[in-house]
Amino acid sequence: MKLHPTAIIDPMAEIAGDVEIGPFSIIHAGAVIGGGTVIESHVVIHGCVKIGSGNRIHQACSFGDLPQDTSYTGSPTNVEIGDNNIFREFCTIHRGTEKGRGTTTIGNDNYLMAYSHVAHDCIVEDNIIFGNAGSLAGHVLVEEHATVGPFSGVHQHCRVGAHGWIGAFSIATKDVLPYSKTVGNRARIYGPNIIGLQRKGFSLEAIKNIKRAYRLLFQSKLNTTQAVARIEEEITDSPEVDYIVQFIKTSKRGIIK
Repeated sequence: MKLHPTAIIDPMAEIAGDVEIGPFSIIHAGAVIGGGTVIESHVVIHGCVKIGSGNRIHQACSFGDLPQDTSYTGSPTNVEIGDNNIFREFCTIHRGTEKGRGTTTIGNDNYLMAYSHVAHDCIVEDNIIFGNAGSLAGHVLVEEHATVGPFSGVHQHCRVGAHGWIGAFSIATKDVLPYSKTVGNRARIYGPNIIGLQRKGFSLEAIKNIKRAYRLLFQSKLNTTQAVARIEEEITDSPEVDYIVQFIKTSKRGIIK
C-alpha cells in the first residue's frame, strides 16, 4: 500500500494491498477497501463502509457517518459502494437506518461531483452522474444512467427512473419518469430527453415509441390512468414503453407531470 505517514488507519480495517491513502485521511476499524482504490487527503471512512475496487475518492469526502435522521438510535447499519466510482471533493454518503433498509448503496461506474450528498437508505444504481451539490434525501432510488443536476434535490422516498435527467437547481417531490427531462422548482417535465437517448445509442424506433407514449401522457387531455390504458393498447412490443408503464403503476408518491 502507498500510505501517507499522516494518515490514521485502524489496524482492524481491511485494505487491499494496492490501495493509496493520502495525508490526514482517517480509516476506521471495520472499513473494507478494495483493490486499486485511491483515497486522497482529509477523507473520513467509517467502519460500516465497504468499498469495492478501482474507486477514486477526492479530498474531504465523508462516508458512513451517522444518518441525519432524528429517529436513529445507533444500531449498526451500513454503506456499500461498488467499483470504478469517482467521488469529487466534499461528497457525503450516510449509513442506513433501522427503519429503512439498513444500508445505503452506491453501484458501479458513477460520477459524483463536488458536494454531492447521498442520504440514508438510498440506492444509487450504475452509470449515474451527480452535478455539483446534487442531493438525495433518505430512501431515494436512482436508477441506471440517470442524471441529478447541480444544486438539485430529490425528496425522500422518490424514484428517479433510468435515463431520467433532472436539470440544475430543480426540486423533485414526486417520481421522475424514465427517459425524461425534468426541471424546475417545483419540477415539471419537459418531454423525453431525446439528445441524451441518442447519445446512449437508443434506436430511432425506441425513441419514437417513447415520444408517442409521452404525448399520450401529457398532451392527450387524458388523466394518468386513462393515458396509461391507451399506451398499453396502442404501443406494443416496446420494452422502453413497458418500463414507463410499470414505473407509473408502481409509483407511491405519484409522478412529476
